[in-house]
Amino acid sequence: MKIFCSGIGGIGLSAYASLQSARGHEVSGSDRSDSPLLQDLRSQGITVSLQQDGSAVPLDADLFVYSEAIPNDALERRKAEELGIPMQSYFQALGTISKDAFVIAVCGTHGKSSTTAMVARLLMETGNDPTVIVGTKMRELGGKNWRCGKSDFFVLEACEYRRSFHFLFPDIALMTNVDGDHFDAYPTMDAYREAFLTFLRRLPEKGIVITHGADRDAMEIAVRSGRTVVDADTYPAISLKTPGEHMRQNARLALALAKNLGIEDWEAREALRGFAGTWRRMEDRGTTEAGVTVIDDYAHHPVEIRATLAAMKEAYPQRRIIVVFQPHTHDRTRTLYDEFTRAFSGADIVIVPNVYDARHGIETTETDLPRFIAAIGKESGVDCRFGDGLAHTQELVESLLQPGDVLMTMGAGDVTKIADGILGREHATLVA
Repeated sequence: MKIFCSGIGGIGLSAYASLQSARGHEVSGSDRSDSPLLQDLRSQGITVSLQQDGSAVPLDADLFVYSEAIPNDALERRKAEELGIPMQSYFQALGTISKDAFVIAVCGTHGKSSTTAMVARLLMETGNDPTVIVGTKMRELGGKNWRCGKSDFFVLEACEYRRSFHFLFPDIALMTNVDGDHFDAYPTMDAYREAFLTFLRRLPEKGIVITHGADRDAMEIAVRSGRTVVDADTYPAISLKTPGEHMRQNARLALALAKNLGIEDWEAREALRGFAGTWRRMEDRGTTEAGVTVIDDYAHHPVEIRATLAAMKEAYPQRRIIVVFQPHTHDRTRTLYDEFTRAFSGADIVIVPNVYDARHGIETTETDLPRFIAAIGKESGVDCRFGDGLAHTQELVESLLQPGDVLMTMGAGDVTKIADGILGREHATLVA
């Protein structure tokens, strides 16, 4: 097939494109700006255009796949429609290529990427040779976010945004939690959790749902699905190279999966003990000459922030922790406002540079940052400051850092540039 991917630089669609290319299909695509992911795609022989005016769409393409970031009226989608090229969203396409495999899907509000990575490592280390698509880069995959395996196992990350995971055909589902997110797509918590229920009911009648018994909301949804439910909390915790109770909880899901796949418990534990995290998940970016440890993390939800800061206190109990937190979307910040303001008690200093406007043109209100910053300081009991953009934030950080500090850049936007700047170099993270 000749496949064109619009928004090919996304973490999910780039993995799909790579996998399809590895399977012998002719793949090309486009995105709005260059990135290390696009450079990696080009190294695989995939043609990538930075023009999205429709000119890059092959006239004889067999399939047009678009990311969720590409709107209905985008020029490339209109061009594909004019040419009569069949179109699929990324998750529709992912569902199509994985439908005939044995799909192990990881869903949940938080922890999907880390848990998917753990499962991938577990299966690889135990000789099960899975195909993998994950929303982060893995050391075990040579710094990539995909793997073309030879077995029937297909491990993938199942995202709930706009109910995308309803296009998948899971055989086993691991559900991390259902705390609520993507409020532009889900007006109520009931709607959010019903989406998970619908997803679990896509499992075959004898399908298995693995979740945490201590999580009442997740367990209730799992039971309502009518499928076999496995309580991961009955499995003893395991020590990992990466810190944090939330990571140990994710590992329990993977251990429960191993048991249900017939993998020996000792073998599964041995495979997971070596798990050392992934790209932008408490990723140790390096240490400055002054002895400042720089950590980069994707956390952009209050629950994630609390868990990550607890893990940092566990890893660095005697060190001062300075957090540069960039809220991701005004809508999420507004909806979870009170939870955000109480989430930073594990930090010593918090700096907010701006809000990453990922839904530009869609959101109708903006966050009152001075009020938000004052509320964080009051409710979390920390020194919280306004950074006034990334450039000024870096200058502020540099003025505050002391030898031995831990600097954490946190958020799903471009806040990672602060880590690059403090370390004094632009470079691809998580190399093999």
